[in-house]
Amino acid sequence: MYKVLIVDDEPEIRQGLKLKVDWDSIGLIIAGEASNGVEALERLSAEAIDIVITDMNMPVMDGMLFLDSCHEQYPSLRLIVITGYEDFHYAKAAIRNQAREYLLKPVARKELTDTLSNVKKELDKDRQSHDQAAMTQWRLSQYYKEMKEHFIVHLVKEEILQESTIKDRSRLFELDSWDKREVRFITAGLWERGESIASVDRTPDKFRLPFDIISRECADKFQGKMEVFRDTNYPGLMHFVIAADHELEREFAEFLTQSVYKYMAFEIKIGTGQTVSGFKQWKEGYISSLLAWNMPYGKVAGLAPASEGHTAIPEHTIKVIERYLIRGELSSFEAAIRQELQRGMKSQLRFVKLIFQLYLMLETIAHESQIGLESGEQLWLRPEMTLSLDTVEKAERFLMRIAAKIERKRQSDSQESDPSLILAAKQFIDENYMYELNLTMIAEKYNYNSSYFSEMFKAKVGKTFIHYLNEVRIAEAVRMLKTTTLNLWDIAELTGFSNASYFSSKFKRMYGMTPSDYRQQQSELKSEKNDSEHPKN
Repeated sequence: MYKVLIVDDEPEIRQGLKLKVDWDSIGLIIAGEASNGVEALERLSAEAIDIVITDMNMPVMDGMLFLDSCHEQYPSLRLIVITGYEDFHYAKAAIRNQAREYLLKPVARKELTDTLSNVKKELDKDRQSHDQAAMTQWRLSQYYKEMKEHFIVHLVKEEILQESTIKDRSRLFELDSWDKREVRFITAGLWERGESIASVDRTPDKFRLPFDIISRECADKFQGKMEVFRDTNYPGLMHFVIAADHELEREFAEFLTQSVYKYMAFEIKIGTGQTVSGFKQWKEGYISSLLAWNMPYGKVAGLAPASEGHTAIPEHTIKVIERYLIRGELSSFEAAIRQELQRGMKSQLRFVKLIFQLYLMLETIAHESQIGLESGEQLWLRPEMTLSLDTVEKAERFLMRIAAKIERKRQSDSQESDPSLILAAKQFIDENYMYELNLTMIAEKYNYNSSYFSEMFKAKVGKTFIHYLNEVRIAEAVRMLKTTTLNLWDIAELTGFSNASYFSSKFKRMYGMTPSDYRQQQSELKSEKNDSEHPKN
């Protein structure tokens, strides 16, 4: 609702104006009254007002001087003049200060209501333009790009995203049209080969940052046709989701290959996944691109065939095997992977895919459990290692070694209530506060009863789960209030609050003021600081 201030030296007139309009029905609220210009300026300095209805003939400070002051100090304020004098000087003052209407007393109920309704429409239009400008400015910011990439990573990993969240976030990040497209994922990484490496100082792991920068610059050339992201599980690789078009894929692969070689003198290996359609299939498409890239006989400086990227194990089977490990049923896990490996021995290509797909599952669990893998256990660093895992027994031993690490960590956390578990939970909240989180979801993620996890979290952190979550969200909201002009609805959505009202109530409880008042306060402090640093001559 927009706030209205009524300024007139006669109390009966002020009361009459209040009674003539159904303020709620047109989206306005009476914020206060003043009997002259001085009182009105004091109210304006203390509270954000949108519309002022003022008389012209008043004591202390008359309407003409008041209008001049308003125009100078509050240029966005909407002014409506109501006077009993059809005086040319008054009308000229109203026009000079861009008053929206000049009405003569006694003003009719319909005339006043229509005038206020028109002013309200102007304010709505201005607010919409301001919100669009704020959103455009935000979309150009690095913060927006990071949040968008974070969302894409969640999509390809199917992490904690509900249908409603996917719909809202994809719209917010202008990705909603991608849900209807056929796409393929492309994975690219620097390729270490003896003849292309001049010295031990030129190893791919030392050139991750320039490769990241060049990859993003190349993707920018195909804006609207692809999105780029990086998965922290595989710091040496860059990933792209691109409209399924063979010519477009070939053009991009050539451009990226040439750019990397021109500026870095490195060759790259590129793997492309199978064609998928809709966000629900993005995980499968992403995994298939990782598999294609990891094929030890994949293409260098070109696209590995998409057929190499098809997964060897259905997603539902992977989830069953994963559940065995999470529950600590190591014997069932071992039997399940042995069975899959034995089935895959009929084809070398399928066998290699099986190893990589099972490894990717283990590597993800290890990363979430904060378990470091040795270089000899990281297949994405040395995909040619799979050629040495040429029997079921060798592959099983390799995979079970990683699984045993995960199980030991699980038992350690369970027996000792290891603080590292709570640290992992806090890190997960810190990284995913913008999504819909609840205690049961987090407890299940770490394989705990929700009541026990709640007690353990409070004992270790010193506050409840929901208190900690709200603190993280409010801290991020504070940053947005200070650094962006986004409206409260957008800030609430981006920080994980269900709506702006709930966000405002939690904010006020923590800071003792509304988010809008806090933003105003910070803006004034910033202005005062600028004035002190740059005094007028």
